[in-house]
Amino acid sequence: MTRMPLSVQLYTLRDDLAADPDATLGKVAAIGLTAVEPFGLAESVELLAGPLARHGLSAPTAHAGLVDGDLDAVLTAADRLGTRLVIEPFIPVEEWTSRDDIARLADRLNAVAARFAPHGIEVGYHNHAWELEHRLDGQPVLLTLAEHLDDAVRIELDTYWAAVGGSDPVALLEQLGARVAAIHVKDGPISHDTHAQLPAGEGAMPLAAVLGAAPEARRILEFDEYAGDLYQGLALGKANLERIEGAA
Repeated sequence: MTRMPLSVQLYTLRDDLAADPDATLGKVAAIGLTAVEPFGLAESVELLAGPLARHGLSAPTAHAGLVDGDLDAVLTAADRLGTRLVIEPFIPVEEWTSRDDIARLADRLNAVAARFAPHGIEVGYHNHAWELEHRLDGQPVLLTLAEHLDDAVRIELDTYWAAVGGSDPVALLEQLGARVAAIHVKDGPISHDTHAQLPAGEGAMPLAAVLGAAPEARRILEFDEYAGDLYQGLALGKANLERIEGAA
């Protein structure tokens, strides 16, 4: 199977990126990554466009506010960077309290998806822990959201936060199936302590099983926090993923 290029969520490198976007993306390219996932797409496009081109990096996916964001600005930025999947990264926990709340969220995402589709751009949603911790009718509210979403709306499953939220990420990937377009790959002790996160393949996550459960999904490395050198941590995670997938 030919896999899509491994990517990195640029939130991992947010401090370096704010200080020197060109040098940061040069370091990303130097460790052999060819794709990135921007955050705050509409706000960051001017900073990223030049350095991405200079270093041969693509941005096939990106995070952007879709539920309450400036959709015209997001579309313009996605077109400029060639981004084909734009993902809502955050809907606060207080907006998941009832089935009606979740149906309203789904309606808003469905409407954005319908607006973006003529531009050849898909829409998705990225989870944190609370969408798995909180349950309605015995199931995580992320699955309730999926039930209300149009088939065109994708899921970017953060597999680590799914595990922190108390769900088996492998079973969750299998349940969501082809709706999962991308996965965030991170590792650590599976706890809310972001400072304890480790390079992919160095912690408690069942990484081989996770990857095997989502063979078609784009793999995106991420640290929320990391105590070591970020670039070395990304390089180690990249090597571990390639080793695991090469042995599969």
